[in-house]
Amino acid sequence: MAGVDYYSLCQGYRGRAVEIRTFDGRVHQGIIMDVDYNRVYLQPLWRDKDLGGFGYGWYGYPGFGAGIALGSIATLALLPFVFI
Repeated sequence: MAGVDYYSLCQGYRGRAVEIRTFDGRVHQGIIMDVDYNRVYLQPLWRDKDLGGFGYGWYGYPGFGAGIALGSIATLALLPFVFI
């Protein structure tokens, strides 16, 4: 997906379940909650039972599980359904 504008793509998929693979091989699955010009913020699809179903989140965003740098995205795919 060379030359893809991931900011616009992630904005279009906001609120949808996606799978993001980064260039270092990590795979992140979640719902896109927010996008800025540097990162996309995902809410994980899994729930942490020890925390009553809610995660603490990163980067000061409660409930957000990951802030992924847009420049590290290798592929982004929509997930057909969500298991919550």
